[in-house]
Order: sequence, then C-alpha cells, then structure tokens
Amino acid sequence: MTRVVAVNRTGGPDVLSIEDWTVGEPGPGQVKLRQTAIGLNFIDNYQRTGLYPLPLPFVAGNEAAGVVTAVGEGVTEVKVGDRVCYQGTPGAYADERLAPAAKLVPIPDGLDEQIAAAVLLKGLTAYYLLFKTWPLQAGETILWHAAAGGTGLIATQWAKSLGATVIGTAGGPQKVALAKAHGCDYVIDYRAEDFVARVKDITGGRGVDVVYDGVGQATFEPSLDCLRPRGLMVSFGNASGPVTVPDLGILARKGSLYVTRPTSMHYFPDRTALLEGATALFGAIQSGAIKVEIGRTYSLGDVAKAHRALEARETTGSVVFTI
Repeated sequence: MTRVVAVNRTGGPDVLSIEDWTVGEPGPGQVKLRQTAIGLNFIDNYQRTGLYPLPLPFVAGNEAAGVVTAVGEGVTEVKVGDRVCYQGTPGAYADERLAPAAKLVPIPDGLDEQIAAAVLLKGLTAYYLLFKTWPLQAGETILWHAAAGGTGLIATQWAKSLGATVIGTAGGPQKVALAKAHGCDYVIDYRAEDFVARVKDITGGRGVDVVYDGVGQATFEPSLDCLRPRGLMVSFGNASGPVTVPDLGILARKGSLYVTRPTSMHYFPDRTALLEGATALFGAIQSGAIKVEIGRTYSLGDVAKAHRALEARETTGSVVFTI
C-alpha cells in the first residue's frame, strides 16, 4: 500500500482525499518509482475541478521526481536505481507509483530532485513556447503574463538569455520585484497600472511581437491590444477562466493578428521530442541562464492548503511537495 491523494468527485480543494492504495508490480513498459518530490501545477487544479476531465476516481498530480525501484518487461529506457523525473503523467501525488518508462527523463548528475520536480513541466512549457510555438529571435519583444509564477520565472529568464526584450506583468510589489530579478526588462503591476497603456508606452506605440498568456479570460482581449500588426497571441492556460472568442473578426480589426492555443501533448508526441526539450532545459539551468525559484514547499498531507494558495495567486515561483 502507498499513500496517495485521490479525487473521487470533482470540485474544490476539499475533494482531495488522502488514501492508501495498492501499487502492484510494474507491467510491460512500466517502472515502479519511489517518489521524493512532487510539483504543483495549474493543470492539477483543472483536473480536480473537472475542467480537464479524467475518469473518476484518479490520483491527482502530473509531475514528480524519484528513484526507480523496479522495472517491467521490455524496459530499456531506465534501470533500477536511476534518478528520474516526469511531467504530463497523471497520478503524481503519491509516495510510490507505476509509470510508463518512455515518459521518464533522467535527472542529470548534480541536479537536486526537488529542482527537477519543480521545473520539468513548467520548463518544458517554456521550451515549446519559446522555441517551437514562436521561435523567439534576439531583438524581438514579448509580453509574459504572470511573470512571477512558476512558468513565468523560468520563461522570462530563458527569453532574456535569447536576446529578447521581456515585458512581464505581476500583481503587487513583491511579485513585481521577483519578476524584475528573473529576466524581465520591464514589469507592470496589473493591480495598479493599465498594462495595455504601459506596453504601448514601452514599445513606442508599436506593440509586442508575442503575448504569452496563461491567465486566460481576464487578460485575453486586452492582450490583443498589446500586439503589433500580425503579432501572435499565445493562450496556454486558464487561471482566471477559459477563453472564448465568439467573433474572429476582432483579430482583423486589431491588426490581422494570429492566435494559438498550444498544449504539450502536441509538442512532445514521442520520447525523442521529450528528451530534446529536457536536454535544452537542463542545459539552460546548468549554464546559469535559468535559476529555479522554489517559492514554497508543502508536505503531501497539506495538499488542499497548497491548492487553495495556488488558486488565490498567493504563490510565487514553483511549489513542491516533499515526501
């Protein structure tokens, strides 16, 4: 038996239930993991509420790091004793679990397992957004919403290292200062300033080449006004609620704009793409281009408290559960 955080019905953080489940032995293509650190992400909330539905009951969570303790038939990707991490594989909130070997990423020597659990999902998101969705070039200007969040702190540093001018938004002086210290050339306090007007002022009226928006409903339409003609709006999250675009003509009126709603499953369809992204991410960390900020740690027993803090936007950087 192992401790898990189960979701038996969708809803608020109160539906998260600490239970003992049987793990079993790994089948073909699977491994058993003893987990040491687990990452918290907004997708965990979306699955818990039913916005991103999963069959009930399920074990919550999508990202963790740990040690391989057993391997199933046909597994060649990893071996017993390897330190590994993963993302995008539901069932992470557990002391032990079975996981598909093809989804596991080796943790480089010298990299702490808490860092690996804090960074893989968010860092791979930053990777595909900056290198694939819009291959960012030196001299371009971007706007990144929630720049003091886990993904934001990674992405803004990475974008700055590529030679971009980085404008971020954050809520309150503490978050503004944190974002400024992690790669942003300019940080707009959206609670105190009109971010559209400030972006236009910063860019001399031109607008930015790309907006990266994980906030969703509250920021989507104003963000269109921050773009230069034929710029790209990248909507990759729904922290304030899902986005609806009933009138596509708005894109024409605001400058023949482009809009995309990417997800990691289409950017990492196989192990080759996964390892390519992870290699780039860990390389950026080891080079010092990205410094990982773990804002809070919780015990797994405090999972509901952690979910409430994330939903209330009380957190900065990455949040990690320790085992």
